[in-house]
Amino acid sequence: MSDLSQEEWAEQLENDDNAFILDVRTPEEVEEGYIPGATNIDIYLGQEFLDEVEKLDKSKNFYVYCRSGNRSGQACAIMNSIGIENAYNLEGGFMEWEGEVAE
Repeated sequence: MSDLSQEEWAEQLENDDNAFILDVRTPEEVEEGYIPGATNIDIYLGQEFLDEVEKLDKSKNFYVYCRSGNRSGQACAIMNSIGIENAYNLEGGFMEWEGEVAE
């Protein structure tokens, strides 16, 4: 797992043809806006979160974020534990995101 600064995360994502953006916030939080192209799987779903993540293409590079960077860090650790090697945590999360936002 890698913790990337806002700048590193955005730059690496922009240059990655094999990227998958994962938003692990609650549906209520997503309604406040999200990073374009993100797929939402709420980490608070517990086993259901794990089941959904298991279905993802493990060869992708995952760019993971939450509100502050805490839950996404946990999500990256979970993903690493099931064989996903490339999971990048957005430090500071969506609260500090200065890139494009979709609503």
